[in-house]
Amino acid sequence: MKNFSFLKVFVLASFVMPALFANAQSKLDKQVLMTIGDQDVTVKEFCDVYYKNNLKSDVIEKKSVDEYLELFTTFRMKVMEAERLKLDTSAKFQKELAGYRKQLAKPFMSSDDITDELLQEAYQRKLKDIRASHILVRCDKNALPSDTLKAYNKAMEIRKKALAKDADFGALADQYSDDPSAKGTKATDQAPARPGNHGDLGYFTVFDMVYPFETGAYNTKEGEISMPVRSDFGYHIIKVKSITDAMGSIQAAHIFLQLPFDASAEDEAAMKQKADNIYKELMAQDGKNWNEMVKQYTDDKGTISRNGALSNFTVSRIVPEFIEACKSLEIDQIAQPVRTNYGYHIIKLLSKSGVGSFEKESKGLSERIEKDQRSKKSEEVVLKQVKNEYKFKQNDKNLEAFMATIDSTILRNAYEPTTDVDMNATLFSMEGNPTKVKDFVDYIKSNMTNQKYVTPATYAYQLYESFRNTTILDYADAHLEDKYPEFKALVQEYKDGIMLFDLMDSEVWNKAVKDTVGLKEFHERNAAKYMWGDRVQASIITVTRNESLPKVKALLDSGIELDSLKNAIKRDSINYAFVRKGYYQRGDNQYVDQTEWKAGVRNEISSTVDQSTTIVCIREVRKPEQKTLKEARGLVTSDYQVELEQKWVQSLKERYPVKINEKVLDKVRKMYQ
Repeated sequence: MKNFSFLKVFVLASFVMPALFANAQSKLDKQVLMTIGDQDVTVKEFCDVYYKNNLKSDVIEKKSVDEYLELFTTFRMKVMEAERLKLDTSAKFQKELAGYRKQLAKPFMSSDDITDELLQEAYQRKLKDIRASHILVRCDKNALPSDTLKAYNKAMEIRKKALAKDADFGALADQYSDDPSAKGTKATDQAPARPGNHGDLGYFTVFDMVYPFETGAYNTKEGEISMPVRSDFGYHIIKVKSITDAMGSIQAAHIFLQLPFDASAEDEAAMKQKADNIYKELMAQDGKNWNEMVKQYTDDKGTISRNGALSNFTVSRIVPEFIEACKSLEIDQIAQPVRTNYGYHIIKLLSKSGVGSFEKESKGLSERIEKDQRSKKSEEVVLKQVKNEYKFKQNDKNLEAFMATIDSTILRNAYEPTTDVDMNATLFSMEGNPTKVKDFVDYIKSNMTNQKYVTPATYAYQLYESFRNTTILDYADAHLEDKYPEFKALVQEYKDGIMLFDLMDSEVWNKAVKDTVGLKEFHERNAAKYMWGDRVQASIITVTRNESLPKVKALLDSGIELDSLKNAIKRDSINYAFVRKGYYQRGDNQYVDQTEWKAGVRNEISSTVDQSTTIVCIREVRKPEQKTLKEARGLVTSDYQVELEQKWVQSLKERYPVKINEKVLDKVRKMYQ
């Protein structure tokens, strides 16, 4: 009996205690944590934001309740100030918010089942990189059936040729493809000639191509040729050259030797020899001299400061020859010189991300699906659901009566309804709210374009389908805030964020840039923070051919003023010699770093891989000194903005006094201990 009583109490407690806790939590949620100005902030308002930005984040450093309370209070004061100034009433603001809301609404306007199916498909495709070529037979997406059939038959004939023994797919692309990139372009006054790609599209992975083409490529085995694949551009015959494991996000460094498109055979041979010499010198030191060789030889000046490192890229962003080299390398390995249309590259693989787990990749894939053509699959399911939910009813009799009045003017972008059209007739309704003929007429006038390949009735029904679907989805979209509280909160977050950005721009960021007097005064007060290190003023003379070196050295030996050297080189017609001067700190220039920092010193550094020689002339040695406002403007402006914001926030605290309920705050602290 005692055991039964104990069990009964235990079972009752297991149901009652969570209910009591939930009830207590609900009461706490409703309590006022603080008052800012004349606005109360409940525990739930604060905790929802705190939880979202701290406990659910693996990236942002987690803040204590007290630290976050200060951030939250400052944020709310700024929002209140923005509302006081009515920043949310401008046309610019409303347009921007509408754009964000449209993006935010997409996940709430999709079918979970179809989205999951598309998500799995996208992930499986992301695991592989494909290199493929194609031949395009162009066909308008609205082409008449007869023209569509004609294009299809032509594609089949070309495919038959491509399947023949010893067929050259690239040559067939040159001959038949309607893709202009296959044949290349001739030189013009504005641009050099561009060689054709012979149909080779290089490497790509999921989302890099239009969805039908992507599907056709991934459904074709390596080395095989697809059946004609239809896209909005026409029919594609796809030949898959290779299917390899995906590299994901790639980072590589290169030493780039640029060759003009019209380089002579002699220039080509010389550049290849130079590339080979650089590679040999790298291999002689097991690549340990990579950074020095980049600084000395690369023509990609934008990557010198990063030791040749390119920004992260995916396989579709770089020419296929470059990707082929990357795929052959392990991390930190260096490939032999690779020839592309741009010149020679000596490539070092720095990293490759590969593809993460499905859980890791799914969020990014979902975002891409929402913006991609494949999302229409989900849209079709959502349309069906919305029709049922909001009691969609179409009046077929009124629709057919109106369609009977459509004539050929609609194909010439000149449609006007005839006088016998009943503009108030209902085409369809949702929850009893009618959409009338006049609404569709307005849509036609705004969206019709010249058409060549369809009949008036066919085009009118295409427009009607688009109009009907848009109206249905717009109706559902207008009810999202009522249906999904989390969506309403998300839109509010973006609204606050936009207001805050505009307010910060006017009160801090732009103000600091425009307040030249205040900026100057701030620099003078804090000048000691902005200092140059030890520097030299130097002239750097680069001589790229041996025959010019004696002439340049003779000029220097003559005691010529360094400021006159450039003009003297030009006067004496000395070719392949270039002069630049400037102030340099340690690390700014490898040749200056190799030279003794003493006024009057001259240092000659010869290349080990080509005929170039660099001469450094130290003109002046300067001790650490304060930077002028012009020299330090970026840093000074950033620091001045911090000071402006601090003063502004203090003024907000005076306008919106804060009162915190310490007893309630202590309860919140205990929740997150």
